[in-house]
Amino acid sequence: MYRQVTDPLGHLGLTALLAATPLLVLLVLLGVVRMASHRAALWSLASAVAIALTVYRMPFGQIADGAVEGAAFGLFPIVWIILNAVWINKLQRASGHFDLIGRTFTSLSPDPRVQALVIAYCFGAMIESLSGFGTPIAITSIILLGLGLTPLRAAAVAAFANTAPAAFGSVGNPIQALAKATGYSEHALGAMVGRQSSVIAVLVPFFLLLILDGRRGLREVWPAALAAGVGFGAGQYVCANFFAYQLTDVLAGIVSVLAVVALLRFWQPEGTRTTRAPDLEPAPATDTEPRRAPRLPLLQAFAPYALLIIAFALVSVDGPAARFVAARGASFPWPGLHLRTADGTVPKAAVYDLNWLGSGGTVLLIVGLLSVLILRVRPGRALRAYREAGSQIRWAALSIGCVLALSYVMNLSGMAVSLGAWLAGTGGVFALLSGFLGWFGVALTGSDTSSNALFGAMQVAAAHRVGMDGLLAAATNSTGGVQGKAEAMQNLAIASSAVGLTGREGEILRKVIGWSLCVLAALCLLAWLESTPVLDWMVVGR
Repeated sequence: MYRQVTDPLGHLGLTALLAATPLLVLLVLLGVVRMASHRAALWSLASAVAIALTVYRMPFGQIADGAVEGAAFGLFPIVWIILNAVWINKLQRASGHFDLIGRTFTSLSPDPRVQALVIAYCFGAMIESLSGFGTPIAITSIILLGLGLTPLRAAAVAAFANTAPAAFGSVGNPIQALAKATGYSEHALGAMVGRQSSVIAVLVPFFLLLILDGRRGLREVWPAALAAGVGFGAGQYVCANFFAYQLTDVLAGIVSVLAVVALLRFWQPEGTRTTRAPDLEPAPATDTEPRRAPRLPLLQAFAPYALLIIAFALVSVDGPAARFVAARGASFPWPGLHLRTADGTVPKAAVYDLNWLGSGGTVLLIVGLLSVLILRVRPGRALRAYREAGSQIRWAALSIGCVLALSYVMNLSGMAVSLGAWLAGTGGVFALLSGFLGWFGVALTGSDTSSNALFGAMQVAAAHRVGMDGLLAAATNSTGGVQGKAEAMQNLAIASSAVGLTGREGEILRKVIGWSLCVLAALCLLAWLESTPVLDWMVVGR
């Protein structure tokens, strides 16, 4: 039996620095050295194993078992999602329907930057509301690529846009995990996260324009970013505070789309038809009026996405289908892992959840099989497309497996807890750093749900020690955490494999990390102000 130790060195600051080393190694190797992602992940995993073995005194057998469990979680459900999302895209291309999707979004606006906002930010949020684990990144990056964006831009925009809705993803799963970890009401946490997230969500479209087209994109397309951001933020705030937090991202995405469509009735970006943004390929038909696609083929083209939303709604929202799917799942302690946290409880990461029927990848597989019929793809061609999808993501699968192995070793050994304990001891500055702790958790695990389960209770305990509102600290963990989605290695691997850039995850990271940290800084400042008389009126219950 291994029992986690929070401060094995006897100096919490040094322990925290050492605990963060594997993640820092990963970021440096990807972003500075530009090493291939699977090699960088292996080196980072090696450093985590060495620290867990020599500093935390975790038995090697337990370390190996934890790494294997992490790799298994990387393959299922994450790689399973990527494989079937890429397959659906290949079916659309094989049937010739994918071009119709591009023409439809072009008819909304001929400007590729506006199209990218609608697809990655608005449509991506609707997908995130029903299925997390990178599903919207895989789907929207493929659509953006088909609209003419370069692969690197498509991947970066899809990854960064996924930060806005993640706090309420998978029908509010992160909020439910946070409530379980902290003991606060789900509705109070949902309302508090909605108040913070609605402010931060307004900023995200402006940074998307900077990723897409630099300062020129911001200068020419800011009204669309403002409409999308304000519409999204308003939808999040209203739904999280006055309706059902589980439906927050669906409503936010719809309101955001409607706001942009209303704006486009009397406004179009400057230079849409006469100039091109540097390194930004134009969408099809930018110099002529878009042609209206025939109705039946258009319905066929969008049928996979409609089926996707319906299927995820059936297995996610409480009802007969959701209960049937849940009953087929299984949770079990991972074989060989015998460990406890410092307070004697079994870590959540030591239990493996095998929800094979309700997994996003399984839902995508079923939608793909139905799409074969709807798109009229021959069975032989569909099987060949599946093999092509598997071949395309093979290196991404290796990278994801290695990164999740790294994440589990850090979590199970106690490294993540050490960093959290150090931040909790920073006194009055904690309110300013609380969001960073959530960011670290999501950058490490790729999941806001996991970060909330990992650090939620610690945030509340630390807040009480420094006189900060515990509900505010818990919500800040979730809202700050979503900014880590853009840096999480598995999400970078999902984006890169979807657009054919496997092994170049470091390039995507360099395009998003600076802007992501800017948004994180804004959230940390907001949380600190909410802990003072300046904005304490924003805290639920005040």
